[in-house]
Amino acid sequence: MSGIRVGEVTHFYDKLCVAVLKLTQPISVGDTLHLLGHHTDFQQRAESLQIEHHAVTEAGPGADVALKVTQKVHPGDAVFKIKEEE
Repeated sequence: MSGIRVGEVTHFYDKLCVAVLKLTQPISVGDTLHLLGHHTDFQQRAESLQIEHHAVTEAGPGADVALKVTQKVHPGDAVFKIKEEE
């Protein structure tokens, strides 16, 4: 796996299955993300991103962005952007 760390999970809303990420690198809709922690290890495509309840196509360092996730995540889990193999 080749990827770059782009941030970490700060909150998880169980009923909505939404994670809030604090970003250190930019991400965009369509990126493949790897969420990794003590009890978390899965990859998914970023289908939609939101900042302050507004849909965005990309978000940069310092942003708190909401991401719909396919599995439960935990605060402190690392988020990596997977580089597409060429």
